[in-house]
Amino acid sequence: MSQAETRAPRTPFSFELFPPRSQAAQDSLPETIQKLAQVGPEFISVTYGAGGSSRESSLEVLRYILEQTSVQPMAHLTCVGSSHHEANRLVREFLDAGITSFLAVRGDPPRGAIEGDQFLGDLRTASELVQLIHRVQTERAQYATVPSRTAAGIGQIRSNRPKVRVAVATFPNGHPRSSRVNQDIDVLLAKQTSGATLAITQLFFHADDYLGFVSAATTAGVVIPIVPGLMPVTSSVRLKRVLELSEEREPAELARRLAAAESAEEQFEIGIEHSIALANELLEGDAPALHLYTHNTHRAALSVLEGVGLVDSSATALTNSKESV
Repeated sequence: MSQAETRAPRTPFSFELFPPRSQAAQDSLPETIQKLAQVGPEFISVTYGAGGSSRESSLEVLRYILEQTSVQPMAHLTCVGSSHHEANRLVREFLDAGITSFLAVRGDPPRGAIEGDQFLGDLRTASELVQLIHRVQTERAQYATVPSRTAAGIGQIRSNRPKVRVAVATFPNGHPRSSRVNQDIDVLLAKQTSGATLAITQLFFHADDYLGFVSAATTAGVVIPIVPGLMPVTSSVRLKRVLELSEEREPAELARRLAAAESAEEQFEIGIEHSIALANELLEGDAPALHLYTHNTHRAALSVLEGVGLVDSSATALTNSKESV
């Protein structure tokens, strides 16, 4: 019996994209989105640059997902450099575009920022941003109308107001700026109290990091789903860069095998093998879903999902010959 047959109903999965940073990337992104969308993810999230640096391009990608696929887009929002007025306006802009799923994050300081939290705007925490999203949606829904069928043609206020999904980030191995043990669990509890409905983890390379964190968080009172975030690392260069950005513990065996590989294709296969093994261990530990950081390509993400039995092999048949490593 295949893994796909033993995992029924199918475990949900989702993807993350970032706005294209060049014309070539912009030209290739629609194909990537279509390849990811056709396997039926729960949502596709799109990152948002601090201080509005990628607002227009983020919204463009979100609108493409909304209008050209059947997948729900998820908009990232950050506290960095944002006033209450700007954050309120941006949330309304996304809602007006038809986007009702958000990932609320505090955000990292811009390059060159001094220590402390001076880089933040009026919103100081992700919990405040979660509350703002719900407040804006509630206020907006209060006055939303639907066309009336009466002769007068006067609009009627909706009786069933649409809800928003607000995800938050969490850090199984601790946020780099955490000052004490269990601080990240306390922060996650605060986000849950503020109205978060889902948590997505920072990437990690060891299953015990996630499983131990979930156990401790559950014991502390976290009840929202905690979804592991995975990034298939398919080259030594990518691994080095990811470790620099995330400050995660190096996966020694993966690093050794990638360094010893004789070709880019061999490195790709090694990275996929590691991600499949990690994902299988997480699913066996009752992870509620998988969230894959795609780096704006589809081959690696779909190969991992095929390897754990969540998508059919036909989903990756064409990508292996068309997308570079």
